Amino acid sequence: MNKPPPKPSVTAYDDPPQNPELSDVVERNIRTILRLRAQSLRERTFQERLADGITDFSGRLSFVYFHVAWFGIWLLLNTGWFGIKPFDPYPYGLLTMIVSLEAIFLSTFVLISQNRLSIESDRRADLDLHVDLLAEAELTQVLKMLRAIQDKLGIEGEAPEVLDDLVIPTDPQLVLAEIDRLRKRAAG
Repeated sequence: MNKPPPKPSVTAYDDPPQNPELSDVVERNIRTILRLRAQSLRERTFQERLADGITDFSGRLSFVYFHVAWFGIWLLLNTGWFGIKPFDPYPYGLLTMIVSLEAIFLSTFVLISQNRLSIESDRRADLDLHVDLLAEAELTQVLKMLRAIQDKLGIEGEAPEVLDDLVIPTDPQLVLAEIDRLRKRAAG
């Protein structure tokens, strides 16, 4: 049994239009996009939120500053400064191991975040393609109706061959095949 889709929550994105320079359709679309992105962020699992948080932190300059300070202190302590006996003398094997482990975990968290974003991007691309194909089909029908109206009223068009080309439905597979063919020809 299929569950009904969840009702969208009311957010600030549901406020009435604020900018009189934008059409209601544009504002509604902006709000829909923002609502979908917010919903996607809310639906992340704990692990995804953790990976995104770590990735977000590691992509900031504060992360670099922390490591510069950490490595600087580590090197100073292990060169005998401050009268402390080095606990990880040169060539700093312990530091190397810790940094290597950190790199392994950081790259894993980045990959987890990238995989989630890639899935999200694929969903958006699928939606874009669906809407584009639907709009193309609708426009083809509108052009056919306009052609029928033009013929019925006896109106001469300036370039009937252009309209003839436009009323042919677009096959996405043929378009992709032609793009691939032209790319291969240009590359080789």
